Amino acid sequence: MNRPEPLKTFQVEQLPINIYQDVDSLGKAAALDAKSIIEEALKNRGEASIILATGNSQLSFLYALRHLEDIEWSKVRVFHMDEYLGIEPTHPASFPLFLEEHFLSHVEVGNFHPVPNQPDDIEQACQAYTELLKKYPADLVAMGWGENGHIAFNDPPYAEFNDPKWVKLIELAEASRKQQVGEGHFSNMDQVPTHAITLTIPALLAPQRILCIVPEVRKANAVRECLEKPVGEERPGSILRTVSNAQLYLDPESSSQLEPTQGTAYGMKNIG
Repeated sequence: MNRPEPLKTFQVEQLPINIYQDVDSLGKAAALDAKSIIEEALKNRGEASIILATGNSQLSFLYALRHLEDIEWSKVRVFHMDEYLGIEPTHPASFPLFLEEHFLSHVEVGNFHPVPNQPDDIEQACQAYTELLKKYPADLVAMGWGENGHIAFNDPPYAEFNDPKWVKLIELAEASRKQQVGEGHFSNMDQVPTHAITLTIPALLAPQRILCIVPEVRKANAVRECLEKPVGEERPGSILRTVSNAQLYLDPESSSQLEPTQGTAYGMKNIG
């Protein structure tokens, strides 16, 4: 698979950003970067751990990743980052089911650790998942930004940059629940669960590399808010501007509300 060339590259504070010509190019570029990270981990340790996001915005990335050749998937451990509380595992909106359909059924990974959706003891389930994440530190996390700038289900006003927990029960913001209806996962708001178990922001920042994959015009406002306004918990995705291990992948649609010149606001600078 040939690496697509970005239309534009620039940086906001510590966050490098590439804009690609379309969602397929974006997905291929992120998948090739993921492959390099996985291969480096396999070379150094003989195994790799990755955290994958779900949602329609991740489809091009997951498609490209599963079609890459020469990855020893049997030595790769897969985590994901959130799941609705109380949902049936067979529900079409279940995130482990999404990963099964779009990724896990196409490659034979060594281990898959689903976030529990119906635990008898929520606190114990969160602690057990935390222990797994710390036992097998992630080499990469592939995430997106929600329409309200959330990462995983860390929604404003509940997102905490310095959350003491790595995995916890969280109430879903109305914007997140509306997004799930808009993406077609539920028919109406009444069907969308009100709570979920999510990896927190510290857990999502802990992997060696962070690949943030944000295509589509419906994410354009979140991209503008997270890149052009001050870093803050009301814009959870903005935290990536403060770390040195992240990369943001955009397309013309998701970047359409950014200042055309990229200016100098909040440390923006062109790098190519």
